[in-house]
Order: sequence, then structure tokens, then C-alpha cells
Amino acid sequence: MHAPQRYIPRRRAALLVLLMAVLLIALGLLLSRCGQATHNGAADSTAVAATPKPVPGTGKTILFFGNSLTAGYGLPSEQDAFPSLIQARIDSLRLPYTAVNAGNSGETSAGGLDRIGWVLKQPVDIFVLELGANDGLRGLPLDATRSNLQAILDSVHTRYPNAKLLLLGMQVPPNLGQAYTSTFKEIYPALAQKNNATLVPFLLQGVGGVPSLNQGDGIHPNVTGEKIVAENVWAVLKGML
Repeated sequence: MHAPQRYIPRRRAALLVLLMAVLLIALGLLLSRCGQATHNGAADSTAVAATPKPVPGTGKTILFFGNSLTAGYGLPSEQDAFPSLIQARIDSLRLPYTAVNAGNSGETSAGGLDRIGWVLKQPVDIFVLELGANDGLRGLPLDATRSNLQAILDSVHTRYPNAKLLLLGMQVPPNLGQAYTSTFKEIYPALAQKNNATLVPFLLQGVGGVPSLNQGDGIHPNVTGEKIVAENVWAVLKGML
């Protein structure tokens, strides 16, 4: 009778020791996991802190607004048009500007005035105006041409008062008479002065009238001529960037 009474406490003691051992092991595993989670959390926090934050965009927009000369009529692709060639120059210099080609073949100054409101829905930092040549080739009244170009510039100034303006001067053949030709040529410097705009005196300088630099129509530059046109514009535009 006494033997069993002595055995039971010993058995309970053994079970108690075993239970304590299990609890200690479980507690050790729990602490180990918590420590690992804390370490990983610190590492993740450090990684996030070391990741550079995106820098707000600083790019600016150069809007080329014109007719077929801007659009690149007859060229293999728009990439051969002078706005794209200027974009390539800008990219090579790592300058924060994007050139937008808003040329529309066949457009007159009146057509440009009708279209300018829609085009100005996008931000503009430098506005390049190349219109009027089709007015001259059609012999349209020059007072209307001057008025339309001024209204386009007014629209730009109203929408983006800090935008810089660049006028691309044009000339027309003398077959319409000396008075018409001279008056047409004077439109661009007069507008440039009135609107505090920069002027390229003649967009087609060195290209106009040279058969080897123009397409079959004798009006639109070919790929080689377009490179010269781009240089004519870049020589002035680069000082505005």
C-alpha cells in the first residue's frame, strides 16, 4: 500500500519537469521568431529609406505650330522633319525639353487661328510659329495674314503669359509683285518686335530655290534640305533654352 503512494509524487514531479522543459523550449522559439521579425523589419525599413524618391518632372514643352513645312510633308517620316531633328539635338545635350510637332499641311494663318485654341490645351513653354507661307502663295490679303498671326500670338500670351515666342520668318516668290513680296517679308520682324518675340529671319535660308535641297515640287525641303532648316532654327532657338 505504501509503495504506490511514494510512486505517484515522483511521477508527478517528472511530468512537471517535462512540462517546464517544453514550456521553456516553446518560449525560446517564440523569442527567436520575434527577434528575427524585428531584424527583418529594421532591414526593410532601411531599404525603404535608402530608395530614392521620385523627383517631380522638370521637362518643358516646345510647341511647333505651322503648316506642311513643320509637319514634314513629303519626307520619309515625321522623324525627318525639323522639329524631330531639333528634338534629337536636345536629347543629345540632355536638355529637359520635349518638342511637339503641331504642323498641319496646307494650313493658312486663318486655319491656324481656328485651331490654336485646341492646340493650347497642352502646356507650352516655348511657342514656335511657322505660318503665313500658304497665304502668300495664294496671294491672300496681307492685312488679314498679319491680323491672324497676331491673334494666334495673343492667344498664346493669354493662355501662357510666361511662354517664350519664336517666329519663323518666311518669304514668297516675286511673281506677285514687288510691293506684295516686300510687305509680306516685313510682317515677321514687325510682329516679333511688337510681341517681344525672337525671330528666325527666313526659315528656308540656304534651302529655298536650291533644286538639290528640295522635293520635286520645288517648295518643300528634302531630307538633306531639312537638316539645313533644322540648323537655321536651332541657331536661334538654342539661346532660348
